[in-house]
Amino acid sequence: MENLLRPLIVVGGSVVLTLVIGWATDFLLRKADERHHETPLWGLLRRGRIPYQLVLFAALLRGSYDEAQLLDSRDEGIGRALTLVLIGSAAWLVIRMAAAIVETSYTRYANARAHRDPARVRRVRTQVTLIMRVVSAIVGVVAAASMLLTFPAFRAAGASLLASAGILGIVAGVAAQSTLSNMFAGFQIAFGDMVRIGDTVVVDGEWGTVEEITLTFLTVRTWDERRITMPVSYFTSKPFENWSRGTPQMTGTVFWHVDHTAPVDAMREKLRDLLRECPAWDGRAYDLSVTDTTPNTMQVRALVTAKDADDIWTVRVAVREQMVRWLADEHPYALPRVNTADAILPPSQNGHRPSQDGVPHQQRRFHGSARPER
Repeated sequence: MENLLRPLIVVGGSVVLTLVIGWATDFLLRKADERHHETPLWGLLRRGRIPYQLVLFAALLRGSYDEAQLLDSRDEGIGRALTLVLIGSAAWLVIRMAAAIVETSYTRYANARAHRDPARVRRVRTQVTLIMRVVSAIVGVVAAASMLLTFPAFRAAGASLLASAGILGIVAGVAAQSTLSNMFAGFQIAFGDMVRIGDTVVVDGEWGTVEEITLTFLTVRTWDERRITMPVSYFTSKPFENWSRGTPQMTGTVFWHVDHTAPVDAMREKLRDLLRECPAWDGRAYDLSVTDTTPNTMQVRALVTAKDADDIWTVRVAVREQMVRWLADEHPYALPRVNTADAILPPSQNGHRPSQDGVPHQQRRFHGSARPER
């Protein structure tokens, strides 16, 4: 009877104590979160309640197991298994606590500077993300090494492993040269302020927003919801456009191809009216000029300004669409046309009397969209 009750008391008591202590801790954290709305620390710490309960359970069971002397024949194996669970859950808990502290610090910083210096906030966010990944990797490596040291075979082989560590390091460095270069490039991006999470970039002709930065790769979310993943070493070795670098204000261009008779002055006034009705225009500047001509059309360019990359796109598409609609409604002759008139021969060859402008009356033919003279 004693042999039956002893394991029930040990295991059951560990479970009950774990649940009671875990519930009490979570209750205190919840109350603290309700009282202190200015900081998210207590709410973030509640995310670690599962690893916290695992640590409590493994520690209680590991400590009471030896005293209870249960299953003497399997004492070593069960004790080692509990130790491994304790080390793993402790590492998990440390990572959750570190993430809660770092996230709280970043939230306070972002709330204080979000409106004054958004670029700086994005830079700090990038650095915080990479630092947390490094901390998680370090804690994971230490936990894995601690687990391996619980096995006597690994402790006995420690001397030989240390002796060959130099050779293994060289071999690993050569084999993982690309990975290491990406890792160092990740640190360079994080602390060199080259690109940040939330920046608008143009990479390989694709326009998008930086969504994620890790130690080895970077993800860009394009305007059509695609994700482009590329190694971070790309951003340290090749040129790319960062529209969020420096001040976010931008100047955009809009081009039209119109007929030579297009009313440029009226288009300039219409551009002013369109921009005044466009909320995305920041009011800094605008301009409309003829930048090029061809035998059939002339190129008109409009310059518009906006406070950031998203708004400049909105202004450009709105101005382009509404100007074309206005030309079609008010000045249809200004749209590009294709001249389909017959070729005109010199008067000496056809014998017809030329008109005042040098074109024979018999040759005045208009087809398609060509416009007859009045």
